[in-house]
Amino acid sequence: MNVTKTNLPGVLLIEPRVYADPRGYFFEVWSQERYQAEVGAGGFVQDNLSKSERGVLRGLHLQHPHGQGKLVWAALGSVWDVAVDIRRGSPTFGQWVGHELSDANHRQLFIPPGFAHGFCVLSEVALFCYKCTEAYRPEAEMGVLYNDPELGIDWPIECPQVSPRDLGWPRLSHISPDRLPSRG
Repeated sequence: MNVTKTNLPGVLLIEPRVYADPRGYFFEVWSQERYQAEVGAGGFVQDNLSKSERGVLRGLHLQHPHGQGKLVWAALGSVWDVAVDIRRGSPTFGQWVGHELSDANHRQLFIPPGFAHGFCVLSEVALFCYKCTEAYRPEAEMGVLYNDPELGIDWPIECPQVSPRDLGWPRLSHISPDRLPSRG
């Protein structure tokens, strides 16, 4: 497994070792011992799966309090995955990273608590997987507008399909700092 730090502290790009032959491939999606040692990620309590079609954009989501760390990957298809640092007091506050995750490159992204997360689908269909360190709590759900001009996220699709809920999230600068997670 190859683990690469991104320019956001704690957000890691993970490339598992893939064993491929003419029949297909095999790789270890998750091993508590290995990921705890090499990524520092563990304590997952919930797994999620979403299916989306080309052009769907989901996000930017997070929970606070009860922040969720997430290990994410595309089991089928291809997505552009984004993490945004929204931790008040962070030197990288408002900065984002984006990576293509696909069933061809097998990459995963680990996103610690305190970061907003979203993705858009680049392939005809995508099955997107999440391992979460905290259970979903509707009362703690938050979001940031996916196309907040102050963030300047370079989404690689035009005219995304976005849910009414996600279109209703505020810009990051319109969220009271006391509602944001702290750098900790």
